[in-house]
Amino acid sequence: MHLPNFKLGKIIAAAIPFIFILFAGECAAQPESGISKAIEQLLEKGPARYIGAEGHGYTSEQIDTKLTSYYRQRNLKPIWINDQGPNERARVLLSFLDSASAEGLNPEDYRTEWIHGKWESTNIDDLAKLEILLTLELSQYTADIRAGRMNPKKVDPVLFASARDKEIDMAELAGQALGSTDLKTFLNSQSPQHVYYTSMITALDRYRKIAENSGWPLVSEGAVLKPGMTDSRIPMIRKRLAVTNDYTGTDLSSHVFDKQFEDAVKNFQKRHYLNADGVIGNNTVAAMNIPVEKRIRQIIINMERWRWLSRNMEGKQVFVNIAGFHLAGIQDEAIELRMPVIVGKEHHMSPVFSDAIEYAEFNPYWNVPTSIAVNEYLPKLQKDSNALAGKHLRIFSGWTKDAKEINPIEIDWHSISKSQMAGYHIRQDPGPWNALGTVKFIFPNDYSVYLHDTPGHSLFQREKRTFSHGCIRVSQPQDLAVYLLKENDESWTKDHVNNIIQGGKRKVVYLKKPIPVHIIYRTAVVTADGTVRFGEDIYGRDELLEKALF
Repeated sequence: MHLPNFKLGKIIAAAIPFIFILFAGECAAQPESGISKAIEQLLEKGPARYIGAEGHGYTSEQIDTKLTSYYRQRNLKPIWINDQGPNERARVLLSFLDSASAEGLNPEDYRTEWIHGKWESTNIDDLAKLEILLTLELSQYTADIRAGRMNPKKVDPVLFASARDKEIDMAELAGQALGSTDLKTFLNSQSPQHVYYTSMITALDRYRKIAENSGWPLVSEGAVLKPGMTDSRIPMIRKRLAVTNDYTGTDLSSHVFDKQFEDAVKNFQKRHYLNADGVIGNNTVAAMNIPVEKRIRQIIINMERWRWLSRNMEGKQVFVNIAGFHLAGIQDEAIELRMPVIVGKEHHMSPVFSDAIEYAEFNPYWNVPTSIAVNEYLPKLQKDSNALAGKHLRIFSGWTKDAKEINPIEIDWHSISKSQMAGYHIRQDPGPWNALGTVKFIFPNDYSVYLHDTPGHSLFQREKRTFSHGCIRVSQPQDLAVYLLKENDESWTKDHVNNIIQGGKRKVVYLKKPIPVHIIYRTAVVTADGTVRFGEDIYGRDELLEKALF
């Protein structure tokens, strides 16, 4: 256990001296009492409290209470130590703690150096200390690898309110680990087992090896480079792209912007969510010059995010990657549908959470959110009471079904306060002008966020697609409708969907079985072919997690 993980780096160093203070004293004076007596005396001191072990919803005092209760149920019999010293279970645990870095964790967080220092000791006090510490670190490691090192809500209660879809009980999980007959199999099963996580383990190892080989060369800034040009910077860029296997050619010295080099540039741009035009401009150079150490941290941060999410990848699910501006329909880990999306502006961030899509609404009304009515439409109406004309927007006296439609030019909008404006209901009629387009997909949630079409499809051509008020605009709504509704029956084809839309009437179709949807934020992902893709930290969320984890 450790103090809260967002202070981990400083806490670990401060905690180590307390271990030695804790583990000195009474035990050494009574070696004849045996290891059980030594364990009892350590428990009386409150080991978790002394070394600052807390987290995953437990205080140090609560951990000590659980620890003491567990050992007393065992009549103070050790778990990890036998007559010959640390047993096979202890060796299994230590091997996992030692290799924690492969999972993007830090072995030092689990006090591996201290454990190794006492591993060969035959002193009964040392063995008792080792016994207690192994139990504590087992609890911490299993909770960390299962649900992430940190509680995202502690970083930002609003921004990460629903980032973790299910909380875990650290004490219960530790009990399962201690009670397992095959600890190795149990620990192996605690990290996410799906390909989207396991492939990141491979990517992390690959980029660490790049770092060990001095990373990649910096690319000098200069004029925009285009296919067919000759430039002295091109050899250096070839070497840069060769490090990450974007360029696989053997000629690293050519100054000519040839076809093979162009393909390498396009591949790099695709991997970094840039416009893959093969032209080397400022954005492409900037992406090339991000240090490998930064990319490593980015991979680790996104591995942490996967631990926050359910491990179940069975059946059909929809994932929306806010930072990657893409939606994916997934069946048993295989991507079946993929499309660009538009997400919230920096001051209207799309939230991170999981839910389930319940129904599709064709030719929907757009009920203008109160915040938009108050902050955007009220000022427009105050300037011109006829400002909504031609936009197919209607104003009603309230939000109830019997509310009456009113004529906006009959209202003195200058006398209307923001609180009064919130009482009016502005609604846009269905049609090609509608802000929600032809269909929306609803998964009731506290954020009032949903997926929907849009009349502004030209925006999908932009590299950075942060244009909404928080909802997710999808580029291929008809395809998504078919993908979701064909689960009801096979009659849901694209022609069927288009016929409903062309009919112009509002129609709600419920899914027979709600389909899970995950609104996630991933700035590093690995595709099915092993390609590592890096996106921009559009909301600064990586920056927050980087401060917490490193």
